[in-house]
Amino acid sequence: MSAQVTMYSTPWCGYCHRLRGQLDREGIAYTVVDIEQHPEAAMVVEQVNSGSQTVPTLVFDDGSAMTNPSLLQVKAKLAS
Repeated sequence: MSAQVTMYSTPWCGYCHRLRGQLDREGIAYTVVDIEQHPEAAMVVEQVNSGSQTVPTLVFDDGSAMTNPSLLQVKAKLAS
């Protein structure tokens, strides 16, 4: 699994922390972008989520995105 995954997150998001821990345990590489520190990243999240800043939002190197996915959904996406 060498696909690039970017996780848009906030420091206080419990779902983000949970997913990060799961990805770490599975050895899935990802980059975290804090949407509170990077306004341009918040705009990406809003575009994917119909104007909402819902996190975690994952964007894959093929341009597709998932909002608050399960670990199984992420693994299935990376395997496809």
